[in-house]
Amino acid sequence: MYQVTFSDQSMGELNKLDTLSQMDLIECITQLTPNDLHDLDDRLGKFSRKGNTFYRLRAGEYRIYFEVKDDILFSHVILDKNSMADFIFRTKLPFKEEQAIEQHQTFWKYLESLMK
Repeated sequence: MYQVTFSDQSMGELNKLDTLSQMDLIECITQLTPNDLHDLDDRLGKFSRKGNTFYRLRAGEYRIYFEVKDDILFSHVILDKNSMADFIFRTKLPFKEEQAIEQHQTFWKYLESLMK
């Protein structure tokens, strides 16, 4: 079993949830094992960005993006499933498409939420 730590953004998203939902979400990530990360299934994805390996955990209505650092799972962000922010984080859009996304109001709301 891994120790789990959360970024400020992840903690902010968790704090928006009711207690039972928080517990369900935390349970999803704390039950991950090294075997789960090695033998990915339909709830786990893996990708690399700038030399770092990120995992994407599908947990109900949320997506948890995390890295493994010295037997610690570090949750960078928690996003709503099928949201624009989830799509952007997953795909790292090319510049021209990013400009179009920036014109959408939810993009700016997402950025503001990361600063809180």
